[in-house]
Amino acid sequence: MGWAGIKNGTLLALAQQQFDVFLTVDRNLSYQQNLGQFNIAFVVIRNCGTRMQDLAPVLPKLATACTQARIGSATFVEP
Repeated sequence: MGWAGIKNGTLLALAQQQFDVFLTVDRNLSYQQNLGQFNIAFVVIRNCGTRMQDLAPVLPKLATACTQARIGSATFVEP
């Protein structure tokens, strides 16, 4: 996307224009940003690394969370 180096609210503002759900492992996102101001749903993957081998076990839960996530709020997924 060419978004390397873009952070925080600017990144979320860009994401809301092109995506329905924002996936992250940043557990502090909901404390650092006012999620309600964005027109995008957030799914936060907790207690998990960022390598594919870490994420693979949570993929089924992640798929469900993405369909249930609501705009302007965070849905949390744990292994």
